[in-house]
Amino acid sequence: MVNRLAQSQSLYLRKHAENPIDWWPWCDEALETARSENKPIFLSIGYSSCHWCTVMEGEAFSDRAIAQYMNEHFIPIKVDREERPDIDSIYMQTLQMMTGQGGWPLNVFLTPDERVPFYGGTYFPVEPRYGRPGFLEVLQAIRRFYDTEKGKVEAFKAEILGNLQQTAALSGVTAELNRELFQKGLELNTGIVAGSNPGPSFPMIPYAELALRGTRFNFESKYDSKQVCTQRGLDLALGGIYDHVGGGFHRYTVDATWTVPHFEKMLYDNGQIVEYLANLWSAGIQEPAFESAIAGTVEWLKREMIAPTGYFYAAQDADSFTPPTPPYQGGAENSTPPYQGETENSTPPYQGGATGGSEPEEGAFYVWTYAELEQLLTAEELAEIKAQFTVSRSGNFEGKNVLQRRHPGKLSDRVEKALAKLFAVRYGGNPDSVKTFPPARNNQEAKNDSWPGRIPAVTDTKMIAAWNSLMISGLARAAAVFGNWEYLELAVKAANFILDNQWTDGRFQRLNYDGQSAVTAQSEDYALFVKALLDLHQASLTLGNGEEAKQLPNSQFWLEKAVQVQEEFDEFLWSVELGGYYNTAKDASGDLLVRERSYIDNATPAANGIAIASLVRLALLGPNLEYLDRAQQGLQAFSSIVQDAPQACPSLLSAIDWYQHSTLIRTTPDRIAGLISQYYPTAVCQIEADLPEGVIGLVCECLTCKEPAKSQERLLEEILQSQTRV
Repeated sequence: MVNRLAQSQSLYLRKHAENPIDWWPWCDEALETARSENKPIFLSIGYSSCHWCTVMEGEAFSDRAIAQYMNEHFIPIKVDREERPDIDSIYMQTLQMMTGQGGWPLNVFLTPDERVPFYGGTYFPVEPRYGRPGFLEVLQAIRRFYDTEKGKVEAFKAEILGNLQQTAALSGVTAELNRELFQKGLELNTGIVAGSNPGPSFPMIPYAELALRGTRFNFESKYDSKQVCTQRGLDLALGGIYDHVGGGFHRYTVDATWTVPHFEKMLYDNGQIVEYLANLWSAGIQEPAFESAIAGTVEWLKREMIAPTGYFYAAQDADSFTPPTPPYQGGAENSTPPYQGETENSTPPYQGGATGGSEPEEGAFYVWTYAELEQLLTAEELAEIKAQFTVSRSGNFEGKNVLQRRHPGKLSDRVEKALAKLFAVRYGGNPDSVKTFPPARNNQEAKNDSWPGRIPAVTDTKMIAAWNSLMISGLARAAAVFGNWEYLELAVKAANFILDNQWTDGRFQRLNYDGQSAVTAQSEDYALFVKALLDLHQASLTLGNGEEAKQLPNSQFWLEKAVQVQEEFDEFLWSVELGGYYNTAKDASGDLLVRERSYIDNATPAANGIAIASLVRLALLGPNLEYLDRAQQGLQAFSSIVQDAPQACPSLLSAIDWYQHSTLIRTTPDRIAGLISQYYPTAVCQIEADLPEGVIGLVCECLTCKEPAKSQERLLEEILQSQTRV
């Protein structure tokens, strides 16, 4: 028997549809039921590719004794954090207030009247273990506390609500946005990228991007920012965090050596990493592995992550099922895998996964036993793979091998051939023949469908506007840097899908489920989509007047769309009283404790940092100086946090960089591509066909233009001066 979540569009919520817990989605009816029955709310928040969310669903949430007690004494509500990041942000902040730490699954207990949390935690096991109490014991203690300690509950509620309101108001003394503040923040954030610890390793791209901005200054610093940024690029492109067989980046590694990943692949990571590696290349750090990782990630996108309508899917799980036997047992010099792509008479070596493992295993789709490598590769290929990758008989992950490169540079043809053989085992055909690989949309499809190679991890096929925007920006930047028209074409298709499908009753929508838009857009959707449109504007300038340019919208189209989206963003989310943008629109915040303004960077950049930078870009590209005024107000609103905790907000510091060093380059069509492909992080370009005779470019610093440049050397000199000016 299924519960209410069976009707949900969210893959994460549907995963809980067969739990014996009487789950509610977050809705007015659930909240009113809690009030009328005076039952505490058990709010559980997670996402589809979260490993420990999946574990808790299969354990505590499937336990009938726990469900019986939960249903009788609480109102259980499930939230997909990818659908409602505003709800997740508020309650994650409260959990951190209560316990000093956070994570997912996020489980908090709320008062039924005002929905204020009074207890919380993350993963709860069925029975006591890992130093954590059993979940039924927790539920009984919480209900007893709620019934017998009303005074303490009220005190908790008042303290939490007061702290939330104070944090949301950001009532600290404003600071001067001077060069010293920017330089201090730059050094601290570069130190975060340079630092090492024994724990997990995350991409932390907002920090790395800020550190890369520092490479153009001559600031005195304890860090060599170019070396720091290069190393982060190498960690990403060479590490086990990158899928060297199929392309694409995993979410993070569980170790400090960038070796063993937590295997889920998130669209938001891949979009940011593609943009970062392209920026490294444009800054003169032209490591072949960077270009190769970008190309491999784009191939993964095309093969596994693009809907027929052009948008990008959200994520792929870390776990996957295993077939009963390996699909390929060859290994001789001239042998080839028995399945070479989809032809009329070919038969996949493995038909379905129903007889495989009953539970998915982490990383099963990606890792290799040494015995498999011996069977699949020739002796020469295996020897070279061992020389170039961290491969051994004992393995580096539970007796298996995660491929991590030992050296930078370009891989040999022999290694590429060996990787292609591994690809064929995983996907059932060689890289040239497997151009698309249909997603497994849930565990049932993964286990029961016929797969030509290994059983793939489940793909969450929803469209998230903010995450698509990050990928659009990454592709647009890579297209401009490498002159790759295909990258731009992919970005354009995704952007056009959003423009054509994500407005309902005149309002921007965050999600799309198989053609149906849903959930009013939040600040990160607006901010990142405006940035993506501006990035497309710049990349489109590089196309020139050839056939490629005729097939895609011109640059002015993207600028006009950016202005339109920005107007809606300003109307519904700008805080007139405080400055900055609220996370949610003024007409979509009635169910929230507070209206937050995102300024702290996490796995994705904070909306306000991105939004303020775009305001500066819009001011440079158009005559509306209200954008510049709004950017100044926004920066002033968050100046106290930049001064007190610069390590929390690298995107705001990047916005300060834009504000202090904004540069407009006006030049001729034949020079535009060469300039945009270079690393000028606070510059935008415009085509100026009617320059004065002998002039090749004009450089303007916000409201002041420099002397017209009559030579390439002078033009580049003026750009650099503007980008580093005091």
